[in-house]
Amino acid sequence: MKSINKNILSIIGIGLTLGLGSCTKDFLDKEPLDKLVPGSFFTTEKDLELYTNSFYQRMLPAGLAVVQADEMGDYTSKSNSSNFIAGAYSSVNEGSWSWTNLRNINYFLEKSNDPGISQEARNHHIGLARFFRAYFYYDKVQTYGDVPWYSGTLSVDDPDLYKGRDSRALVMDSVLADLNFAATHIRETKDNTSSIVTRQVALAFKSRVCLFEGTFRKYHPEINLAGTANKWLEESALAAKQVIDANQYKIHNTGKPESDYRTLFTSENPVSTEVMWGLVYNNALRRWHEVTWKFNSATYGSRWGLNKQFINTYLKTDGSRFTDVNGYDTVQFVREVKDRDFRLSQTIRTLGYKRSDGSAAPANFGYTFTGYHILKFSLDDKRFDGVTESYNSIPLLRYAEVLLNYAEAKAELGQMNSSVWAQTIAVLRNRAGVSNAEPLVADQYLQQVYFPEINDKYLLEVRRERGVELAYEGLRYEDLLRWKKGRLLEMQWKGIYVPAMGLPMDLDGNKTPDVSFVDKIPATKIPGVVYYVVDGKAAKLTNGNSGHITWRDDENRVFDDKKYFRPISNADIVLNPELKQNPGW
Repeated sequence: MKSINKNILSIIGIGLTLGLGSCTKDFLDKEPLDKLVPGSFFTTEKDLELYTNSFYQRMLPAGLAVVQADEMGDYTSKSNSSNFIAGAYSSVNEGSWSWTNLRNINYFLEKSNDPGISQEARNHHIGLARFFRAYFYYDKVQTYGDVPWYSGTLSVDDPDLYKGRDSRALVMDSVLADLNFAATHIRETKDNTSSIVTRQVALAFKSRVCLFEGTFRKYHPEINLAGTANKWLEESALAAKQVIDANQYKIHNTGKPESDYRTLFTSENPVSTEVMWGLVYNNALRRWHEVTWKFNSATYGSRWGLNKQFINTYLKTDGSRFTDVNGYDTVQFVREVKDRDFRLSQTIRTLGYKRSDGSAAPANFGYTFTGYHILKFSLDDKRFDGVTESYNSIPLLRYAEVLLNYAEAKAELGQMNSSVWAQTIAVLRNRAGVSNAEPLVADQYLQQVYFPEINDKYLLEVRRERGVELAYEGLRYEDLLRWKKGRLLEMQWKGIYVPAMGLPMDLDGNKTPDVSFVDKIPATKIPGVVYYVVDGKAAKLTNGNSGHITWRDDENRVFDDKKYFRPISNADIVLNPELKQNPGW
């Protein structure tokens, strides 16, 4: 993506907002003010490129936001829950929605019609604009459900300025039309920087959107769209299969199961064989983020960690279920993480993990509450623990997700078979050093703890694989919404097993103690041991003086049905009463 000329800022409508509530309508019918105006600007392909490049800068999240989104996942513990989950939350607390980016996209679509530019070039850039319009509306529908659909810019006296919300069916059909145009007309050339939208990226994103919509319609009968769920699942499978058959991407697998997976998340340049689209950070550009600092600080981050229930879902390397092991729930950490799916040791700190200076670095209870200390995006150099200079690029779309989308869509359609398994789940497990054998029966642990309504053995395995492969890539909350599993956010935050209060415990397998759980800090401390105070309030052991460490049992976490959609901001309702509020809010 090329740098954006400052003169474009006025043309793309910086500061303009669409009058849908908290919107400034004074500028809606005015031409942008600068030397560059539509009559002299939208006349070359270079102009179109300059404008469409701005969408990346204005619409994509920061790297930290991508990773941090999974703090709304059921597998995450943190300092405390948001008010949305464990507090008093109403439409007054909801921030106003913004439509500025949509206005900028629609403005481009209205102006990019100069016949002096080749039709192929125009269609390519129109495809990019329609991709980003779909990207915009996908987020809006996920958040609010029904929303107003606007395919053009509005004048200040347009009656649609204050219209009500359009139906989900209309909006999502329009999103699908945009994605189909994008996947047909955006250029096919593979981008080895993984920084721009190509035809394959559009298809991959379509597979995500359609999987979300198909499963949301299937598992949310209350929206009265279940009869069309399979259409969306079929579209998801078709788009994913097109990416697979194009053969531009593959799973990054150099035969090193102990490191290949994490390489995807710690590399300065995206691993473009698998990462289809990402946020590029690097030292040369002095473009950095603070993810390593967030995961390795007692105060700067929220001390995120994974929970025991989720850790249990990682298979053993021979393909057997850890939860089939006798006494699996009370084994100590060193035994718990041994001989497991190699993605576990690349997602959290486990046996033998060391920083770049060679120092041992077991799970640090100063930075996590459960003992499952997240490692996945953290750089090994300690210097990054306290500065915003992490240079590793952050994936937005990986080929691995495309395989998972295909597998899930086929399983939901009742079309999973050995061929689909071999193309998808087996490939991911091969990279992770795990036996790729198909399941013989449904996993009872997954049913009991997560999905009691699912009996299909393949669908359960796909959901397991999705959680393990995509942990902390910003997709878990979306998954919970579409599966109608929001109540999993009420799950206890449970950590490692502690045999006894005051017992020094080894967490990295080097036979030296790393942590001790106590009711107060001892006068004489063992060097190198972190003393974790179990206060009986926020921090507890499940059996009093032994058991699993738990965190924030004192919270009242609630996810009722109204929370599948956010409330529309009270400020927006006041400005436009035709919007109407979401049920329950």
